[in-house]
Amino acid sequence: MTETRSGKIYFASDFHLGIPDRVSSLEREKRIIRWLNSIEHDAEEIYLVGDLFDAWFEYKRVVPKGFVRLLAHIAAFTDNGIPVHVFTGNHDMWMFGYLEEECGVKLHKQPLHLTLKGKKFVIGHGDGLGPGDHRYKFIKRIFRSPVLQWLYARIHPNTGIGLADFFSRSGYDKKEGERTWLGDDKEYLMQYCHEVLKKEHIDFFIFGHRHLPIDKQASPQSRYINLGDWLRYNTYAVFDGETLSLKTFEG
Repeated sequence: MTETRSGKIYFASDFHLGIPDRVSSLEREKRIIRWLNSIEHDAEEIYLVGDLFDAWFEYKRVVPKGFVRLLAHIAAFTDNGIPVHVFTGNHDMWMFGYLEEECGVKLHKQPLHLTLKGKKFVIGHGDGLGPGDHRYKFIKRIFRSPVLQWLYARIHPNTGIGLADFFSRSGYDKKEGERTWLGDDKEYLMQYCHEVLKKEHIDFFIFGHRHLPIDKQASPQSRYINLGDWLRYNTYAVFDGETLSLKTFEG
């Protein structure tokens, strides 16, 4: 990797590696690698905002099989001093430290409020934010229970990872049907932006989860960016210190 960088910050989410089948997932993973190769010359920092994997559970000595190309590239970035931030999503919330230890990432389980190059950001996967969706919020609290996680880890990995994969795949068709903007009053994440803006100014809200590329004004001085997914759109965002743009990789 070159040492000369122009200081760009990159954001992407919802790779959902593992679905709908091995061949399609591998093709997608190779496309993501081509994207990472294309940004390595000027990336100052990278934020991968959840659901990198469609199903993930870390046992003490076992992790899900596959994804070695992506993990190796992430490790190469961090080895060369480029911070890579990984956020847990609703499909891969059971990350417990493997990517931190093996790949050198900075793992985040909650949205971040931070300042980047003088601009205020809120960055997170987006699941469970805003009003409504009470059923999912209840399930999320259960899944984050240390007791449940300990009990699940007692299941043999062949069964445990197989179950995680089965239940994750069950939501695939639903996500494929959520490709339409519902309006500010029905979009939970836009409503969340409005609630935060009542308390403080934010320049950019960056979320995933929605699977739809979105770039909308949350207020006259604030933008809501949803990163879309790599199942269909191959979209990502880049911030150069002045401009934040939502872009598409390879059409």
